[in-house]
Amino acid sequence: MPDKVRVDKWLWSVRIFKSRTMATEACKKGHVRIGEKTLKPATLIVGGELLDVKKNGYNLNFKVLALLNKRVSAELAQPCYDDLTPEDEVNKYKTWFVGKFGVEKRERGAGRPTKRERREIDNFKIDRYNVD
Repeated sequence: MPDKVRVDKWLWSVRIFKSRTMATEACKKGHVRIGEKTLKPATLIVGGELLDVKKNGYNLNFKVLALLNKRVSAELAQPCYDDLTPEDEVNKYKTWFVGKFGVEKRERGAGRPTKRERREIDNFKIDRYNVD
């Protein structure tokens, strides 16, 4: 195991972000911090540091236990960090979402949405229900 590793690479390798590009963008936007210090993607981290990550409107807290260079399975990634996210932040989605929206329905016989209709539906949802 390495002594130090880039923060964007570590976030991707332990599956906090789906792609390394997403991890890099989060760092560039200032969503990854150690205390009050905003981290750049190339910032080197060591074991024992506490990371604050803002992802999809949620504030997640992680303690780095082990460093990884390459992406591993979720099973192997789990012991590499300790999730210190408060319980109320974890349940934020449940309390926000439960009971607020009905089931989406489409007119009978209308068929599947076209590509244009799908984009309009997605844009409507993003504009109206964005939690970020």
